[in-house]
Amino acid sequence: MSCVRPALLAALLLPSALAPAAAQTRPEHRLALVAELDGIIHPVSAEYLIDVINQADTSGADVVVIVLRTPGGLLDSTRDIVSRMITSRAPVAVFVGPSGARAASAGFILTLAADVAVMAPGTHIGAAHPVSGTGQAMDDVESKKAASDAAAYVRTLAEARGRNVMLAADAVLESRAFTDQEALQATPPLIDFTAADVDALLRALDGRTVRRFDGRQTQVHTQGIEVRRVAMTSRQRFLSAIANPQIAYLLMTLGMLGLTIELWNPGATLPGVAGGLCLLLAFFALQILPVNTTGVLLILFGVALLVLELKVPSGVLGVGGTIALIVGAVMVTDTVPGVQVGFAFIVPVAIGFAVIFLFLGRLALASQRRPPVTGIDGMRGSEARARDAIGPDTPGYVHVHGELWRATSRVPVTAGDTVRVVDVQGLTLTVEPSIAPRREGESS
Repeated sequence: MSCVRPALLAALLLPSALAPAAAQTRPEHRLALVAELDGIIHPVSAEYLIDVINQADTSGADVVVIVLRTPGGLLDSTRDIVSRMITSRAPVAVFVGPSGARAASAGFILTLAADVAVMAPGTHIGAAHPVSGTGQAMDDVESKKAASDAAAYVRTLAEARGRNVMLAADAVLESRAFTDQEALQATPPLIDFTAADVDALLRALDGRTVRRFDGRQTQVHTQGIEVRRVAMTSRQRFLSAIANPQIAYLLMTLGMLGLTIELWNPGATLPGVAGGLCLLLAFFALQILPVNTTGVLLILFGVALLVLELKVPSGVLGVGGTIALIVGAVMVTDTVPGVQVGFAFIVPVAIGFAVIFLFLGRLALASQRRPPVTGIDGMRGSEARARDAIGPDTPGYVHVHGELWRATSRVPVTAGDTVRVVDVQGLTLTVEPSIAPRREGESS
């Protein structure tokens, strides 16, 4: 009996003793979240990237990869993204790709701030000189202050990441841009390595020790990792699409045009509804983007000049209104650093709006000046032919508009004379001879 007990105890303890060894041999599930940003950096795109990093923290992802293609964007939104990248539990890799892409202006700052900065062959980064976020021209003092502030910011990021501080500052102060090879071969480099795609990036990242912003060292393992791509939500895609200076300007123009058509043609309904929706969307986009108040006022001033051109045709007011529309549009759309809306888009839209506005306005005014042809107002002034002799006390009938009407006249009218309707009282017309009778002694 005493021999059975030790054997039974050993049998019970053996599975628990083998469990840790089995756990060590079981493959660990690894996860990489991949986000892709192709467009302007603004509050909506910042919300998207921050949401992805939040998902990585809650899901226990091993690495976050941000595929970046951007012409630039707003510095405030960029700072929000950088702040969240720094506090991310998992290392964040920014991949500028595919080949031919760029990460300019604000995109350069995101690349510089990443735990791992990677570029695809044939890409470039840089040109991060700050500009006014309101589109207003900055004087030399303001420009130097903004450039110094941005340069200090990128120097801090570059130093914390062990990247080339001098080149990072030059990208801001001198608007320098760097190809993938220039960024990689600098001493120290601006990026960690190059890769053709996300899969190649993850393979190159396997076993690499990454230095976090606070100085901690962490080793990344990506062998057999699950790649989960996180796309923008439908709401974010929609808001990101309209939060573009070019789209916002086009929506504003279409909105004003729709309301113009509705004003000149009351009751059309569809132009008014569509114009109102376009204006509301444009105003929402301008809430996301910085607004140049002077540009908006110039656009309104241009519309006012076009209205005056309709009232007082001179040509000068129309030309001045069109110029005001173009200049205002340039100011309104030039509010996102690194994003330029060309004259090739602005000028045709502004001229097209002015032409349609004046054309429809002239048609509307011409229709208002045209005498009425129906109803009582349409009857007044009409020519008629007397069927009977008509006098002050002898009503008769006249033919007018193909109808027979009862009529009276203060002046005697003989049958067959041409008369003119001067008034309508109920169903009785007041007429007078179309040609006043000649007085006695008056020669022909």
